[in-house]
Amino acid sequence: MGLKGKHLGEFEEMVLLAVGVLGNEAYGISVKNKIEELVDRQVSMGALHSALNRLEEKQFVFSKLGEATKTRGGKRKRFYSVSTLGQEALSILMEQRQQLWEAIPQGAFSVRWTPNNK
Repeated sequence: MGLKGKHLGEFEEMVLLAVGVLGNEAYGISVKNKIEELVDRQVSMGALHSALNRLEEKQFVFSKLGEATKTRGGKRKRFYSVSTLGQEALSILMEQRQQLWEAIPQGAFSVRWTPNNK
């Protein structure tokens, strides 16, 4: 299965990258904390779980349940890993962004815009 029709939104990209950063320690709250730490953006658990579910449906991540622990009242953590397809999607996205940055003419961002020609 290829990448056709499987686009990444900005938040999905952040979640996927955070899962990659965390490696074997990527579970809900750790992903939330990593995004908040590195991007300085508040993340709700509902939005995070929705994004993780979408990423799993797109086959960009896969998950497995960890062992039950007493500290979680016997509840198991769901751990996430970036799939090969997810890595490919991130690589393509990084290349596309780099191409866009490189296409910006020198000095383009130095032009100042003033409302109503003031």
